[in-house]
Amino acid sequence: MSNVTIIGTGTMAHAIGGVLAGGGSTVTYLGHGEPGTVDGEIVVLAVPYPAVTDVLATYGTQLAGKVVVDITNPLDFATFDSLVVPAGSSAAAQIAAALPDSHVLKAFNTTFAGTLTSGSVSGAVPTTVLIAGDDTDAKATLAAAIEAGGLRALDAGALSRAHELEAVGFLQLTLAASEKIGWTGGFGLVK
Repeated sequence: MSNVTIIGTGTMAHAIGGVLAGGGSTVTYLGHGEPGTVDGEIVVLAVPYPAVTDVLATYGTQLAGKVVVDITNPLDFATFDSLVVPAGSSAAAQIAAALPDSHVLKAFNTTFAGTLTSGSVSGAVPTTVLIAGDDTDAKATLAAAIEAGGLRALDAGALSRAHELEAVGFLQLTLAASEKIGWTGGFGLVK
């Protein structure tokens, strides 16, 4: 399958890594503040949005030619009341601008770690990972790794759709933080 490097060592990093490893991918983890070598052809940025600038400064040159997956939701964590990227933009678009030689995708930001680990939303609907990006081959590679791990993957369109995915992720996080839905709940897609 794929060789994946996950930058980050938190709950989401390990949930994503578990899915991908379960499908046969080789997964390695790098702490976002530690030096290291990015070996994977797929690189998952599993860090909070405020850490992205440091991650790109540390690993940016190693990301050229790689599929870079942005999972962030760029919200104001102090207030939980707004996104911190300009209107009409997205964290993924900003990352793509900083990494012009990489194939940037937006994925995993509309799923919680619990739904990745269990494979379902509230135990009822299979977990679906939405993927946005401009490189069809990169999206297909990531989708194959996700599906091999037992989840559904759905092409959500061009990288410009990351704006909407981040809005959905923001809504989902605010609903969970206010205990209106659980951290094993969220939005599910039924085909």
